Amino acid sequence: MKKRKLKSYVVPTIIVGVIIALFFTSVIINNRGQSLEAEEQNLNYVSQTILGNDIAVINTETKVINPYTDSAVTIGKYYYDYKAESANQEKSIIYHDDTYLQNSGIDFTSENVFDVVAILPGTVTEVKEDETLGKIIEIKHDNDYISIYQSLGEISVKKGDNVTQGQVIGKSGTNELDKEMGNHLHFELYIGGQVVDPTLYLNKELSESQNKE
Repeated sequence: MKKRKLKSYVVPTIIVGVIIALFFTSVIINNRGQSLEAEEQNLNYVSQTILGNDIAVINTETKVINPYTDSAVTIGKYYYDYKAESANQEKSIIYHDDTYLQNSGIDFTSENVFDVVAILPGTVTEVKEDETLGKIIEIKHDNDYISIYQSLGEISVKKGDNVTQGQVIGKSGTNELDKEMGNHLHFELYIGGQVVDPTLYLNKELSESQNKE
């Protein structure tokens, strides 16, 4: 086979072509790198975990409870409601010392002595004994609530004590005002300084109770 010689200009031309190709390749790679860098600058990276240390919020709505836990306890006398029918009003009248009085609370009765508990957490603001009303405990709660427990046979707290909801604060007993009722608890509830019908608030969520104020 006869060998052919490359002409003198062919090799320089190839070299120049290779150089030009490398140059354009370099330019393209450089532009691509700058484009990626610009894209990265426009990205917003998450620097913290999504969950982090946040604590889940749980609905802890407080319910006002009854001032007793014994299921045998019943209502012996209701709160006197000016708007109630006359038949119901008659059941809310107290007769004492030849005088008829309107009941300002609820009287809970039972044949047996029962534990009396705080309807909400609060601070004991008064502990005393009255000749007519018997032993008395007053507790101030949040939301301007004040609960009063009368006709107690025993008292388990003292003034200034902080009590929890459901804590036993005393036991039912008797008094001179409602002597015919025997063993019972006379319970009153004040909100914003005004006496209210406890049946509208006991066993209700605080948010429901506040809607009645």
